[in-house]
Amino acid sequence: MSLTNKRFRPALLSAAIAASAVSVGAFAQEEGNTQLEEITVTGFRKSVMDSIGTKRDAKAVVEAISAEDIGKLPDSSIAEAISRLPGLATQRLDGRASRVTIRGFGENESATTFNGREQVSISDNRGVEFDLYPSEIMSGVTVYKTPTASLDAEGIAGVIDMQTVKPLSRGERVIQFNGQMEQTSFDKLNPDGEDQGHRGTFSYIDQFADDTIGVAFAYNTMSSPNQEERWNTWGYRTDAPGLEGYSVLGGAKPFVRSSLLERDSAMLVVELQPNEKLHTTLDALYVDFSDEKILRGIEIPVAWGQGAITANDIDEETGFVTSATTEGQRVVVRNDLETRGADLKSFGFNTKYDFSDSFQLEFDASHSAVKRKIWSFESYSGTGRGDSEGIADDLTYTFDGGNTGAKFEHGLDYSDWNLIQMGGPLTWGWSQALNDKYGLAGSDYENAAQDGFLNAPEIDDELTSLRLAATQMVEAGIVNEISYGVSYRDREKEKRSKGYYMTLANFDAENGGMLVVPEEYRLGSVSLDFIGMGDMIAYDAAAMLRDGYYDLTDEALTGIQHLTKSYNVGETVTSAFAQASLETEIAGLPLTGSAGVRYVYTEVDTKGYTGKVENGLVVAEASDVKHDYGHVLPSLNLALAIDEQQTLRFGAAKTISRARMDEMNSSVSFEFMSTADANGNNFKISGGNPYLEPKEAIGLDLSYENYFSDEGYYSVALFWKDLDSWHFDGNYEVDMSEVLDLSSVELPEGVNTTATRYSKINGGGGTLQGYELSLSLPFNLFSESLDGFGLLASHTGVSSDITDPNGSDYELPGLSDSIQNLTFYYDNHGFSARTSVRKRSDFKGEVYGVGFDSQQVDVVGETIVDAQLGYDFGESGIGGLEGLSVYLQGINLTDEPFTTLSGDNALQVRDYQSYGKTYLLGFSYKL
Repeated sequence: MSLTNKRFRPALLSAAIAASAVSVGAFAQEEGNTQLEEITVTGFRKSVMDSIGTKRDAKAVVEAISAEDIGKLPDSSIAEAISRLPGLATQRLDGRASRVTIRGFGENESATTFNGREQVSISDNRGVEFDLYPSEIMSGVTVYKTPTASLDAEGIAGVIDMQTVKPLSRGERVIQFNGQMEQTSFDKLNPDGEDQGHRGTFSYIDQFADDTIGVAFAYNTMSSPNQEERWNTWGYRTDAPGLEGYSVLGGAKPFVRSSLLERDSAMLVVELQPNEKLHTTLDALYVDFSDEKILRGIEIPVAWGQGAITANDIDEETGFVTSATTEGQRVVVRNDLETRGADLKSFGFNTKYDFSDSFQLEFDASHSAVKRKIWSFESYSGTGRGDSEGIADDLTYTFDGGNTGAKFEHGLDYSDWNLIQMGGPLTWGWSQALNDKYGLAGSDYENAAQDGFLNAPEIDDELTSLRLAATQMVEAGIVNEISYGVSYRDREKEKRSKGYYMTLANFDAENGGMLVVPEEYRLGSVSLDFIGMGDMIAYDAAAMLRDGYYDLTDEALTGIQHLTKSYNVGETVTSAFAQASLETEIAGLPLTGSAGVRYVYTEVDTKGYTGKVENGLVVAEASDVKHDYGHVLPSLNLALAIDEQQTLRFGAAKTISRARMDEMNSSVSFEFMSTADANGNNFKISGGNPYLEPKEAIGLDLSYENYFSDEGYYSVALFWKDLDSWHFDGNYEVDMSEVLDLSSVELPEGVNTTATRYSKINGGGGTLQGYELSLSLPFNLFSESLDGFGLLASHTGVSSDITDPNGSDYELPGLSDSIQNLTFYYDNHGFSARTSVRKRSDFKGEVYGVGFDSQQVDVVGETIVDAQLGYDFGESGIGGLEGLSVYLQGINLTDEPFTTLSGDNALQVRDYQSYGKTYLLGFSYKL
C-alpha cells in the first residue's frame, strides 16, 4: 500500500462511519441475488452512533455526546448528559446536576469552552455551572481527556467543549418546536412556591444562495420548579457542660425550600461558504437566567444554646449522643428568600481560507461576558427580642438511625401569629456599627438590633479572545501536516462582596420592639413535620423589605470579611503552539497521531484592598499587585490501528490549572498583636495570594478501543498523573512594606516590620491514577429480534496519593474512588425507552456557606435513577403526524438525597437534602 493510500485511509474510514450513523445496510441473499434494504436509524440510537463516531475519529482521548437533532439532546440538561460519560460525574446544587468532575478532579481543574472558546463563569471562580447553558440549543458536547497543542484552553482534568449546530452541514430546512411540562412529586412546600413548570424551544435551520449561506436560530424558554426538605446542622459540640467528651448536637437549621429556575436563551449561527476556499461562521448566544429560592424553617440552638442539656441516649461505641433534651431554649423562625440572576452574552467569529490545497489560514475572535447578582436575605421572628426575652421552649431531639438527621419534640405552636412575632429572638453577635447607629451601648438591647440579614454579592466576568492559526500539508518523513499559531486572551473578573444588617423600622433602644406580622403579608403556614416541628408562620418578607419595614446597615463598616472577599483579577494570556500530525507504520500497522508544544505566558493584575479594624470600624486602602509566569506544555497523542476495528491509544502531556480567583486576589486584612507569634512577628496578614501560580501535572494515558459494530464498542483505559505545585493553606514571612506604607506608622520599640502572612501557597503534590472500562452493546449482535435494544455501561476507579507541604495526606475535592454509569435502552419502530443509573462513591464537594463563601464538605456517595419513554409518529403511518414525537421522563426516581457529614461519624449529619422526583412530559414537532 502506498503512503498516499495510507494517508487517505483514515478519511475513508471516517466517511464510512458517518454514513453508517445515518443508515445501516442489511443484506439478504435470495436465489443468488443480493438485495439491499436500508434501515434508517434515528432517535437515541443515532445519538449513540454519532458519539461513537466522534470518539473513534478523534486525535486525542475524548468522550462525546451528540444530539440527533437540535433541541433533542438525550437529557434534560447539559450537566446530566455529561455525567453519563465514562470517568465523569456531577455534583448536585439545590437538586440539579451542575458541577462536573473529570476523573476525580473538581470543576476548577477543568476548562469549559463553547465552540472551542473558553467561557466565563457565574461562580466566584473558574468552574462553570452548567445549568446556565440550555441543552435544547446544543448539538453536542466533546470532553477532551488528553490535550493537543492546538486546544486553546488549559485544565489538568480536561476540557469540556459545547457545540452549536452547523447549518450548512444539515443540507435541508428544519423548523422545529419542542414543548415540555414539568411536575415535582412534592406538593408546594411553601404556599408561594411552584410545583409545576414548562419549557419551550423554537428552532429554525435553513440554507440560501445555492447552499452558500446557512442560518440557524433557536429560542428556548424555561420555568423549572424544585422542592427540598433539608436537615442542616450548625455542627456538633464535644465540650457541652456535663457531656464533656461526647459529641452532642450543637444546633440545627432545618428548612423547606421551593425554587423556580427561569431561563430565556437565544442562539444564532450564520455560516458563509461562498466558494471552496472561504468558510466563515458567526455565532451568538444570549442567556437570561434567574433562580429564586423561597426558604422557611426554624433555627434551633441545642448544646450551643441558652438552656441546659441532658442526654437521653448515647452510642457508647462512638460517643455520639443520639437523643437529648434541652430546656429553656428560644428558637429563630426564619422566612428567607434568595434570588440569583445572571445575564450571559457570547459572540464568536471564525473564518478559514484555503490559499491552496495544502495551506489554510484561520482567524477566530470572540467575546463573552456575564453579570451575576445575588440577593439573599434572612428574616427573623420569635417569641421575644434578645436572649432572655419571650417564651422559651423545651425540646427533645432524636437521631433514629441512618444519616437523615434528627427529629424534634416541642411544646410551642410556631404557627401562632400572636406568639411568633417579627424581630431578633437571639443576640447573634457584636456589631459596633449597629450599636453606634441605635445608641445601644450599655442598654438592655446592646447587640440585639439584628432582625435579619441581606447578602448581595455581585460578579462581573468578561473575556475577549483572538486566535490566528495556520495548517499546512507537508511530506517530511512521518509528518504529513503541521499547524501553528498564536492566541491572546484578556479576562477580567470582579467580585463585590456586600452584606447588610436588617433592623425593623420600629426598633428603638429603650423598648426594643417586636412586630406582629401585618395581615396583608401573611401567607399561611409551612409544615416542618419532616423534622417534627409542626407548622410555622409564613409571610412575604421580601414585600415587607420593599415596603420599608426594615432599615439596612452596611456590614462592611465593621466586617472586614467583605473587604477581603472583594477583588478584581485581570489576566492576559498569550500563547503560541506548533503541532505536527504524524503517520507511519509499526510492524505493518498504521500509526497516526500528533506531537506538539504550547507555550503559555500569563500576566496577572489583581486589584484589591488592604484593611484593618480600628475601634470596631474597618479602615482600608487600595492595593494593586502584578505578577507573571510562563509554562511550556508539550503533548503527544498516538493511535495504533491494530485492524479496522481495534485501536490502541497513547497520550502524554504536561498540563496546568490556574489558581482559583478568590484565592489569588490581593485583598488582605492585617492586625497588630501585642504578643509576637511563633515566628517572632507582631503583624498578621490574612487573605489572598496574588503570587499564587498554577498547579502542574504530567499525565500519561493508555487505552484499548474495539469498535465491533456501528453502534457498539468497548474500551479499557489506564491513566496516571503526577501532580506538583498544588495549593494548600500555609503561612510565610513577608515584609509589612509589601502591603502597607510604614512611613506614617509609629511602631513600638523592638517590633519587627516583618509579618506572618496566611494564604494559599504552592507546594506539595503526589500522584493520581485510575482506570476506565466502557461498553456500548447493541443486542442485535445476538439476535435480529433484539434489534433496538442496547446497553451503555462504564466503570471508573480512581485513587490518589497526595501530601501537603507538611507531609500530611490530602484528598482532592471532587474525587470519588468509584464511578459507574449504566443505561438500558430500546429504540426501534418509533418506540423508545431508557433507564439510566448514575452512581458515585463519597467525595469532597463544595457548597455555599455563610456569606456565600465556597465551603468544602464531605459528601456521601449517591445513586441516581432516571427513565424516559417516547414515541416518534414518523413511523406510525398517520398522516400529518410524521414530524411529531412525544416522551415522558422521570428524574431522581428513587428520591436519592444529597447528604454531607460533619466529621468521620456517619451519624454526624451536616446536611440531608431530599428533593423528591421530577416528571417531564414533552413533545417535539418538526416541519
